[in-house]
Amino acid sequence: MNRFIDDLELIGDGKSYTYICGVDEAGRGPLCGPVAAAAVIMPKHSFIEGVNDSKKLSEKKREALYEQIIKEAVAYSVCLIDNDEIDKINILNATLKAMEEAINGLSVKAEFALIDGNQNRGITTPNKTVVKGDAKSYSIACASILAKVTRDRLLDEYEKEYPGYGFSKHKGYGTKAHYEAIAAYGITPIHRKSFLKKLLEQ
Repeated sequence: MNRFIDDLELIGDGKSYTYICGVDEAGRGPLCGPVAAAAVIMPKHSFIEGVNDSKKLSEKKREALYEQIIKEAVAYSVCLIDNDEIDKINILNATLKAMEEAINGLSVKAEFALIDGNQNRGITTPNKTVVKGDAKSYSIACASILAKVTRDRLLDEYEKEYPGYGFSKHKGYGTKAHYEAIAAYGITPIHRKSFLKKLLEQ
């Protein structure tokens, strides 16, 4: 069942657009790794069964949907901003930069962007922010899956590079196990030092 609001209705300016991209991010909160942002333009009458806010889906379901989305998309783009850049410009600015770069990276130019959340500073494409957009817009929900799967796959690679931290389990979030691993093995080159100031001051 399609429970999403039509993108043109969400934009609500009475204009007709052919290429609307949904934009969402993954990884604002973790202690390590990049923040990911995805932009995706889906065909007008596309509806892939099971698409939802990525946080409400199992890893297996997200992986399957990811493959369907990239196969069906008119265009998609995912941008990663690494932990060093996050430490330099802060997580909000890094997220907005990733979103702008993801939109600009689309092989088909978006006429309008629907952005999850309430921040759009520096986004040059005509756009509208949508709070809880991944529950309202099909294209934002698709973008949320692309961003989340891309970032999670990277954390699985970090697990091989830095064994013992449990990156493939907690995906970099500040779980008890993650803090215990930092205490035991130290801070890695992929950790966000601005997120670990208290530990660094000790």
